[in-house]
This record gives sequence, structure tokens and C-alpha cells, in this order.
Amino acid sequence: MAESAIALWLDSNLAGFDHLFLSFQHFFADKAGTVLTPVMRAITFLGEKGIIFFILALLFMLLASKRDLGVCIFGAVCCGALITNIILKDTVGRLRPFENDIEYELWWMAVGSPAEDGFSFPSGHVTACAAGMTAIMLMRGKKWILPSAIAVALMCVSRNYLMAHYPSDVLAGAIIGLLSGIVAWLITQLIFRFLNRGRNKSGLCAFILDFDIGDFLPFRRSGKEKAAPAKPERGAGSGEEDVKTYSARRKAAPAAAPVSEEEPAAPAPRAARVRRAAPAEPAGTAEEPAVPVRRTESARPAGRHALPEKDAGKKPARRAPGGYQGKH
Repeated sequence: MAESAIALWLDSNLAGFDHLFLSFQHFFADKAGTVLTPVMRAITFLGEKGIIFFILALLFMLLASKRDLGVCIFGAVCCGALITNIILKDTVGRLRPFENDIEYELWWMAVGSPAEDGFSFPSGHVTACAAGMTAIMLMRGKKWILPSAIAVALMCVSRNYLMAHYPSDVLAGAIIGLLSGIVAWLITQLIFRFLNRGRNKSGLCAFILDFDIGDFLPFRRSGKEKAAPAKPERGAGSGEEDVKTYSARRKAAPAAAPVSEEEPAAPAPRAARVRRAAPAEPAGTAEEPAVPVRRTESARPAGRHALPEKDAGKKPARRAPGGYQGKH
């Protein structure tokens, strides 16, 4: 089979990169013998044509709670298969390592790898695995980053261990799978946003979102949740249970402010309290201030300095600044 110009460019420019990793894989396989060959064949079977991921996607799409995940996985694997198996493999036409070099053929026979058909670039197994795991990671959060990376790395190692692909083939497959998963995730978001908007307007949208195969299974219970046990009323049972129930109620609902008929008023400022000490009298009833009574001479008590009766009507002598002026 004649290779294309792209395949010849890959073989010439990436020969050192590919030989480095394949020689390390052969050294590892030679030291371990053929013990790891069944393990590597089992790993590579999980990515065969993306069948495992297609099955998972169909099962998830039958469940209402995981329908978006199933749609995303299905779209990612389909997108990766379209780019890899239909477009690039036949366009590039790169031969597999054991078909292109005698040294790689001997390594392939040493590990007991089965024969592979089709072209080598890029790896369809790695593309399907990377696309499916990227979809799961994007739909279910950061906790799937490490499992996804481990799964893709194991798939890449298995394909190189069996001498079915060059390292550059699996690297290209991982990149294509990652991009396919991102594209499928974006399309899935648009699809379910459209369905949620049309839930109340279209019966078809509501059916697509709410249909669940579990509702039609014979062993599925009609009630999805068990009835919650009734809580004991306050006052029933032991005192400890009453205290727990009362505490739970206090935590569940914030306590309302106490309402009383006469609420204590806040203390008023000092000036206000002084003004309130003397109650205001109504207008027109205020008493007039008492006029001081002038004491007359008759009211003056008798004593040493009292004037005689004959001089009672006379004015007293005026005292001058220098002393008393009068007869001595």
C-alpha cells in the first residue's frame, strides 16, 4: 500500500520521536515477558470502535437524570469517529508500525499482538476514549479529571505496547478526542437549554426531558421516596425528646420578638427627663406668681430699735455716706 505525502512527512520528521517511545515499550515488554499482553489487549478492547462508550451513552439517555450526560458522550464519540475513521485515516493513509519497518514487525511478533487492519494515523481507540472521558469530565465536574487522564494514558500505552500505532498516532488521537468532547459539550448545552425553554410550551420537549425508562420497569416502586416518619409532638415521650424537638424548631424557624401589652420604653435623654418631671399645665389655668407682701411699720415687731408712737408717722432720718447725720 502506497503512503500519501502526509504519511511520508510523518515518517521522516517524527521517526526519532516514535522510535524512542516504541523502543522503551519493547524494553518494558521484553523484561516483563508476555504477562502484560492480555492486560493490554483487554484495555484496547474497551476502545474498540467506541462500542463501550456508545452503550453507556444509550443507557444514560434512557434515564431522565443522566440524559444530558448520555447525549454528550454519544455526540463526542460520533464526532471523534467522523474525524478519525472517516476523514483522516483514509486521507493520510499511514501504514502501521509492523507493516512499515522490519524492526517494528519483530517487536510486534514478540509481544504476541493480534493483526490490525486499516491505516494507522490517527488512533481510533485513543480518539474514542479521549472523547468519551472528556464528555464525562465536562458534564460531571473536576473530580473526573484524574480518572479521565489515567484512562486515556492507559489506552495510549496499550496501543503502543501492541505495536499497533506510532506514538504520534496516539497523540493525535488524544487531541482529536479532547476537541470532540468540547464540541459535543457545547452542543449539548444548547440542546438542553432549548428543551428547557420549550418545556411549558411543547409537549414534545417535556416528554424528552421527563421520560424515564425506570418508570416502566416492573420491579420499580410506584413511590420513589419512602414516607418520612412523623415527628413526635412536643410534650409526648421523654423530656429529652421534647428538648430536642423544641431545639430543632428553634433552629428551623427564627424566634419572633416577644410581644407584650406594655413594652418598656427606651431611656430618654437627661434633658427630656427634666422636662417631663414637671407636667405641663393647661392653658389659662397657670397660677400667677405670688407678689411679695411689703411689711409695714405696724407689722414691725417691737424691740430696741422701734420708733416711738409719736414719731411713727415721721420719715426716718436719711443716713449719709459719712456717717449718721442728726442731733447728738
